[in-house]
Amino acid sequence: MDVVVTGIGLVSALGNLMSSWKGLVEMRSGIQFYQPFSCVESKPIALIEQQPSEILTLTRQVVADAIEDAGLESPLFDCGVVLGSSRGNQMQWEKLAAGQGEMSNWLNTLPNVAAIATAQMVGSQGIVLAPMAACATGLWAIARAAELIRSRQCDRVICGAIEAPITPLTLIGFERMGALAREGAFPFDVDRQGLVLGEGGAVLILESAELAAQRNAKIYGRILGAGLTADGYHVSAPEPESRAAIAAVQHCLERSQLRPQEIDYIHAHGTSTQLNDRNEAQLIQRCFSDSVWVSSTKGATGHTLGGSGALGAAFCLMALQEQIVPPNVGLRELEFELAIARSAQTAKLENVLCFSFGFGGQNAIVAFSR
Repeated sequence: MDVVVTGIGLVSALGNLMSSWKGLVEMRSGIQFYQPFSCVESKPIALIEQQPSEILTLTRQVVADAIEDAGLESPLFDCGVVLGSSRGNQMQWEKLAAGQGEMSNWLNTLPNVAAIATAQMVGSQGIVLAPMAACATGLWAIARAAELIRSRQCDRVICGAIEAPITPLTLIGFERMGALAREGAFPFDVDRQGLVLGEGGAVLILESAELAAQRNAKIYGRILGAGLTADGYHVSAPEPESRAAIAAVQHCLERSQLRPQEIDYIHAHGTSTQLNDRNEAQLIQRCFSDSVWVSSTKGATGHTLGGSGALGAAFCLMALQEQIVPPNVGLRELEFELAIARSAQTAKLENVLCFSFGFGGQNAIVAFSR
């Protein structure tokens, strides 16, 4: 059964879906220096507003935008929900620990808060899932939602991931790991420094092709297949040989009935850390030709952790719509032999892949087509 995308809601430091896409194509970045907390020194961060956002606020905004974009109206009683986050409402836990919140509201701090809020917004009486797969959460949610439709458990699913990770504990934790950049995000650059945390995420409306045709819905693209694996290697470092990541690519291609040479563009995870970018570049070189277009958009949006794959999926769909390869913002001197898009490139795009790799060895690959 064909699964199509009929609506997208997105928010990033560059704005909503269209503002973010326009800013990305124009090679603008939403990363700026902020000092959001007195206990943390000024850092390059990709904030949506001047102060850190709350996950429920972002969730309601993005879900409402996706529903409107799809030409739908609530209630959507039989609509499934697969909406995840790698951090959940962590900010509220930190406030509670500091004695700044009310324990009576603790239910609103659980990791499933975004999924539950979405189900309440649309009046869903269907399946509701709240995946957590570190930085692979967004693509994991999209892959699971597509499977719900293919298995005829749902005809329509709201899916994706939202992240509001700018908290003192998150910043201090990544700083002590030595993972945070000093100046900005420069994916695949010789002098890349580390990741830049960002807020945001994206929500897709998935429908069976039959349902979309019945209501004459616009279609951004099709979801062909996915590959989900885990390294089982280390809590944060990827497995050096990338065996499970390669398996995820192979599974995705097989399920999508695609050959490597049929892939026109890869939206890379591209965190701008030394280890991730090197392993990912080697993975791409081993599995694909050196002519396939590649870019990471984290130099523009920052790394939204669990939300990053959902953002990448939305940008893949916009690339298919506009027939434009989005640029690798922040690149100054390329380290690897890859066809990195240094600026927006007009190209014939039929099949594209989105990559996500998360702590704990979570690997997620999703294929989209026109």
